[in-house]
Amino acid sequence: MRILFLGDVVGAYGCSLVTRRLRPLKRRYGADVVIVNGENSAEGNGILPASARTLFDAGADVITGGNHTLRRREIYRQLDEEPALLRPMNFHPSAPGHGVYVLDFLKYKLAVMNLQGLAYMVDHHRDPFEAIDAAIAAVDTPNIFVDFHCEATAEKLSMGFYLDGRVSAVVGTHTHVQTADERILPGGTAYLTDAGMCGSFDSVLGVKKELAVAKMRTQLPTRFENAKGDGILWGCVIDIDETTGRARSIERVADRAE
Repeated sequence: MRILFLGDVVGAYGCSLVTRRLRPLKRRYGADVVIVNGENSAEGNGILPASARTLFDAGADVITGGNHTLRRREIYRQLDEEPALLRPMNFHPSAPGHGVYVLDFLKYKLAVMNLQGLAYMVDHHRDPFEAIDAAIAAVDTPNIFVDFHCEATAEKLSMGFYLDGRVSAVVGTHTHVQTADERILPGGTAYLTDAGMCGSFDSVLGVKKELAVAKMRTQLPTRFENAKGDGILWGCVIDIDETTGRARSIERVADRAE
């Protein structure tokens, strides 16, 4: 089983890149499953029903989330009703939606799990280590993909080693910058600290660079706008032995769309 995972989609421009480039990427890598992080796919931040629909229509089988998932209340009903649209599992139990989705391919299953870290994150939630333990115990497949939405590289690495041999892959999101540390951990778990983003490479994390620079220089309120042009789709492709759940390989994806 080959999984194509794309990092945080940034706004309407990121959605347009995914719409144009996802299916060619899926064919190029021979992917069986496509997972996309969509928590920033709405303009401004968060995710809206329209941006979620765009990503599903583009070919995403599962959309994962993060700290901005609940920012736009318009998405709450869809989070409850669409099982393949996830938010981090360690949000408060009263939060709309769910953090695990199991795809059933008849011959095998794949559980996709969404989790958020605590270090340096504004909103603190339940212990992600405790939450993932419970989630793993509740599924009946060795094939488990974890999107760990987290700021600190140390927390992501710690989660990777904690889950080594228990899940198929741990891939980080949130920082919008792809890291170069892809590996298969000793127990057979594929790991990458951050998948990156889908947005403008000529930007600061998808935001117009002049606005981000002004904010950093002055620390004054600045209205951010997403950049366009010089598109990049960052992510990874993971090959899994579906009988054991162990990863065979992980390869970074960096598709320059324009």
